[in-house]
Amino acid sequence: MSDLELRASDAEREGAVVRLREACAEGRLTLQEFSERVEEAYAARTRAELERVASDLPAVARRSRKRSRRFLVGIFGGPELRGRWRAGRRLFTLALFGGIDVDLRQAELEKPVLTIWALTIFGGSDVYVPQGIEVDMRGFALFGGNDEWGEEGDLHPGAPLVRVVFLTLFGGSDVRHVAPGSTASLRELVRESRRELRGSSKED
Repeated sequence: MSDLELRASDAEREGAVVRLREACAEGRLTLQEFSERVEEAYAARTRAELERVASDLPAVARRSRKRSRRFLVGIFGGPELRGRWRAGRRLFTLALFGGIDVDLRQAELEKPVLTIWALTIFGGSDVYVPQGIEVDMRGFALFGGNDEWGEEGDLHPGAPLVRVVFLTLFGGSDVRHVAPGSTASLRELVRESRRELRGSSKED
């Protein structure tokens, strides 16, 4: 029996998760990729299965050269921050008579904690986070609302933390948890939330 056929130990699984966390900080894995691979690492039974989780990652850490995004402003418009982009320690957004979407599924995090400060005035702001990533949402709303949709799912040990602080005046701001592996568009995710709301209203 080869070494790869041997059963993986808990320590080996934890070591693989540490490497995945480092790769996420290096910009090699997006939040969604990190979430999916951590699940695979903890489910791995043999060393071969565990090795496949990080087989495309180099052993030597190397930082991404992408510049991080720190500001997003939408005035009488609706900008979207989606696809593969790099987030710094903080992101400040302003939605004034418009809407803003921040999709973290394919984002690369520079630090283990990302804080999003979202000011919304007569508009709407949405933040999309893959399940398995911890979210700490707080804020204040006047003639509007701040809501959280979907389930966080099983939180991965060592996963990044996303803090979202909403300041909402005459508008609506939402955090939406997205299932791992989902390729749904932002509009489709919003429609799912609306169906969820209608379903809960009927049950009441």
